[in-house]
Amino acid sequence: MSNDIPPLGAYVIDTRTDRVGQVIEHTGDLVHLHPPCSGAGWDCPASEIQATTLRAYLRARVAEVNNRRRLV
Repeated sequence: MSNDIPPLGAYVIDTRTDRVGQVIEHTGDLVHLHPPCSGAGWDCPASEIQATTLRAYLRARVAEVNNRRRLV
């Protein structure tokens, strides 16, 4: 967990849910995240995020693409 707010566009892990999200904006101590492919964004306290690894990012993208294909 980190108290530093990452730059816009960075990919991070919401440690509360283990979801990967891209930083879209931040307001105070809240960071607004968006899934790698598509879907609804969510807010996360800055203290509950950590930098993501390439492996975690790719795993999240594959899961999002697979989910989207199931909906078609």
